[in-house]
Amino acid sequence: MTEIILHLTSGKGPDECCWVVAQLSRAFTREALKDGVACEVINSGEELPASLLMSVTGDQAQAFVSARVGTIQWIGDSPFRPRHKRRNWFVGVNIAPSPDAMPDLRDEDIVFQTMRASGPGGQHVNKTDSAVRATHRSTGLVVTAQEQRSQHANRKLARQKLAVLLDEQRQKASDSARQVQWSAHQNLERGKSVRTYTGPLFSLKSSC
Repeated sequence: MTEIILHLTSGKGPDECCWVVAQLSRAFTREALKDGVACEVINSGEELPASLLMSVTGDQAQAFVSARVGTIQWIGDSPFRPRHKRRNWFVGVNIAPSPDAMPDLRDEDIVFQTMRASGPGGQHVNKTDSAVRATHRSTGLVVTAQEQRSQHANRKLARQKLAVLLDEQRQKASDSARQVQWSAHQNLERGKSVRTYTGPLFSLKSSC
């Protein structure tokens, strides 16, 4: 069965964009049911996530993802600043880089440490030593994963998070003008939305 990891990001946007990221993840979950695929958040327990990862699985996963990768626009009043004049908010959706495709993300390149899960993280956080801290040896990048139920799943998630950070780091170092994958976290292309949602119920706006 095909699995694709999506990255939803607010870029450098304000709290409204973080709110849109959270709402968009719920919209994708609803839409997935109609399209016969499974779509679920795998890494965020925050109410206003700057970014999050979603797992999309199923025979139609590729088609589902293809229709959503790019800039997403939400039209609506700020849920935090009622008198704010801005009504157009933009977030980015991209396919996450695969850790297996990155030669410097082998298990021997990472130091894994187990720890007890704690703090916010929803129903999956428990009192067992299932949480994982992963340190990339050559760069010193550190991530933690405690959102999944098992240590094995959290190790996999930690590798995915490291892949995200490494990819972002390389994009910044190269100062490339190409808008690919995770560079959208820094630069969202306004005015070329692949999907537009409106109102507090996050309804999909027809292109007609």
